[in-house]
Amino acid sequence: MQPGDKIDFDDYSANYDELLRESTKLYADDSEYFAKYKVDLIRGAAAASGLPVRRVLEYGCGTGRNISYLQEAFPDAEVVGTDVSAESLRIARLDHPAQRFEVEEDGLDLGRFDLIFVASVFHHIPPAVRAEVMATLARRLEPNGSIDVFEHNPYNPVTQRIVSTCPFDADAILLKPAELRGLCAGAGLAQLRQTYCLFVPPRLKWFLPMERFLGWLPLGGQYWVSARAGRPA
Repeated sequence: MQPGDKIDFDDYSANYDELLRESTKLYADDSEYFAKYKVDLIRGAAAASGLPVRRVLEYGCGTGRNISYLQEAFPDAEVVGTDVSAESLRIARLDHPAQRFEVEEDGLDLGRFDLIFVASVFHHIPPAVRAEVMATLARRLEPNGSIDVFEHNPYNPVTQRIVSTCPFDADAILLKPAELRGLCAGAGLAQLRQTYCLFVPPRLKWFLPMERFLGWLPLGGQYWVSARAGRPA
């Protein structure tokens, strides 16, 4: 690839899971671990907030690998997935025929959501348009709705290695947490939390309970920024 070239995820949709598994085997043998881990975090946060979750959007859902976990976590909610890759969504619809999937494009009207989930997407978005994307997502939030964004931690050497060897991360420009917090603030969102996560590989599962005490430590494989829409004046 040349600098500035964008990955076309249509080219990787057929074997996306296989490529992801190969790229992340340094950390976990099963790439599904990452999906369940992140959804479990936002389910816990949603439960702690006490606010209802009636509609959930996964922005950048790809082939839909997180969708079943989101539906399990929020069984009474409508779960919608969007992506720029039409071929990825074709596969998602085959695997999840009961769910709604839409191609992200200008003018797409999906209504409002209580929770928007974004997992490892912003590093594929050119920096010049990241603020515009965040503003679009903010407009899709219900009053008091939350957006939960997971991103690769650029300070973690294992993460750097995974990104450098993953074919569909060839266009990745990693974000520091401060940039992601700034995008949320610029879209008028109030920050709820910033937490580092994915410290312990699943083969060392007896150490997993310790992770909840390490969110301040910038050594996790990823980080999680959560922000909330304010009530209209």
